Amino acid sequence: MSQLSAEVVTADADMASGTRIGFFERYLTVWVLLCIVAGTVLGHWLPGTFEALGGMQVSQVNMPVAVLIWLMIIPMLLKIDFSALGGVRRQWKGIGVTLFINWAVKPFSMALLGWIFIRHVFAGYLPADQLDSYIAGLILLAAAPCTAMVFVWSNLCHGEPHFTLSQVALNDTIMVVAFAPIVALLLGISSITVPWNTLLLSVLLYIVVPVAISVALRHWMLSRGGEAHLQKLLRRLGPASLFALLATLVLLFGFQGQQILAQPAVIAMLAVPILIQVYFNSGLAYVLNRRFGVPHCVAGPSALIGASNFFELAVATAVGLFGVHSGAALATVVGVLIEVPVMLSVVRIVNGSKRWYESPQT
Repeated sequence: MSQLSAEVVTADADMASGTRIGFFERYLTVWVLLCIVAGTVLGHWLPGTFEALGGMQVSQVNMPVAVLIWLMIIPMLLKIDFSALGGVRRQWKGIGVTLFINWAVKPFSMALLGWIFIRHVFAGYLPADQLDSYIAGLILLAAAPCTAMVFVWSNLCHGEPHFTLSQVALNDTIMVVAFAPIVALLLGISSITVPWNTLLLSVLLYIVVPVAISVALRHWMLSRGGEAHLQKLLRRLGPASLFALLATLVLLFGFQGQQILAQPAVIAMLAVPILIQVYFNSGLAYVLNRRFGVPHCVAGPSALIGASNFFELAVATAVGLFGVHSGAALATVVGVLIEVPVMLSVVRIVNGSKRWYESPQT
């Protein structure tokens, strides 16, 4: 049995045995809701503070949020034995399903949902001159998969970490060549200016640097005290990851607190196609993985990666193409706001359906 296959079995065994869940993790949904409320209220009460924090950007990448994402994903990357990455080829079915959802389904399903809900269902309740711009923002949101937060979702659903890292790296490579043509096709724009600074900086900050830190730190910990020393560090870092996740929520909702309270109806209507898109694509990926006999610890992250959105890239492209006050920019911001809560709900569904997933297929 290969090292990667052994880790797949171990992950399944851990789930089957009922890994102990702490008080904080058990009520994560409650903490998330409290952070959403806190962020919205604080953003309204302390607009200057959040404006200053929101202004700490480099190429549309917010630095405080980037630091928090590091705190979230580095402990997860520390669990990965990078020498076993070659074995991920055995999970080619899961990789194939994820690529199919990310690049052949998600952008086009969002274009359809945007047309249905923005152009027709909600058209009478939205500013007529912004309808096309809203749809454009939704398409930009779905045109590229998430780079960083999927490590968090994968960890929460006990996903196979080698698969997750390999899939993210592959998606980032495809994104460099596929993002602009897909957006140009769906928006009917002949020339798309890709915000390369945002794209490359995001990959550097969220993939290259955390992986480099994790490889070096893992090697140092193992050489110093072995596996037990590494596990001790991981236990200490666990609460920091969850704190960073909740702090990220407070910041994201705080940045948009005034806008949420100023036009809640518009934001709610824009959220509808995004929510449907996430559940549709994650569900389709999950069912396809089950049909192809993919292990649950691979199907979980596959479904979550398939439904995720690269919101930094979407926001930067929307601002560059349509302006900072456009409907497109607002639509991408709505994607930012609901990304964490909705993906946590998908994690809950994936974890709760494990017995069904592994039951014999008829």
